[in-house]
Amino acid sequence: MAVKMHSFLPILTAMAAMLSSAAAFQNLLPNLSSIFPPTKSQPRLLGDIELEDRLLAAIESNGQDNRLGNSETISSLVSQLEASSLSIPRPAIAPQIYGRWRLLQTTNADTASPIQRKAVDTTKFDIFQDIVFADSDDDNDENSSNKRLLVRQIVKFNDQNELSVDALASTSAYPLPELVDREGTGKILGLNILGVSLVGKEAEEDPSRPDARVKFVFDEGKFNLFGGSLVVPYPVPFRNPLFRDAVKGWIDVTYLSDRIRISRGNKGTTFVLKKVVDEE
Repeated sequence: MAVKMHSFLPILTAMAAMLSSAAAFQNLLPNLSSIFPPTKSQPRLLGDIELEDRLLAAIESNGQDNRLGNSETISSLVSQLEASSLSIPRPAIAPQIYGRWRLLQTTNADTASPIQRKAVDTTKFDIFQDIVFADSDDDNDENSSNKRLLVRQIVKFNDQNELSVDALASTSAYPLPELVDREGTGKILGLNILGVSLVGKEAEEDPSRPDARVKFVFDEGKFNLFGGSLVVPYPVPFRNPLFRDAVKGWIDVTYLSDRIRISRGNKGTTFVLKKVVDEE
């Protein structure tokens, strides 16, 4: 039976319309190849180990005399590590934070007090920070709930002489109820004698970085001289009620790995530290 051509016209017209619409729709789509180029042509993103290596190399090449200076290269690498998702989560209470850390670089040191700048000046001395536990005075068992968390700053003048300053510390894992937030900026008669601290809203914790803050209050210090045979108290009255608020502080751990820690302090200073595996 013969089929008349005009009976196909509606079908052909509909198909042409569909093809035309499909072509028009395709033209509206973005060129996916421009958004997702072939994988082989994409440069590989730097991992945390490579960024850490570059940071360590930049600090080394910057020179010993510039360990308190600001460097765009170092600041950029620090920011890249902080912005990465490769840091150990909840760093202030992670097991990797405990132990001895060597201070490598300090930036924005001008916001600190003259005394603090000396305590972080790695251009002349080796400086370490220990995050360790000390038993409470009335603790005779191994119950971890009775442990005190300490942040200990050690300035090694040489093999026989050092300054050791202890700060009582507090985290969500080891809270210290007596350590309330700092109230004063630290300025005395408008002078930056003890350093200028962030307070109030400026000092609030970053909610996107849970358990990143270690609060502390300096408690005591001493000079260990002649291999420890002579101990001289550090002449700063940390426990005096008049100074107690001024010797409070905190560090936010903004990046943590097994070997690198980046911290930002309450006075705007940034610290880069390397984990000490074996005593150097």
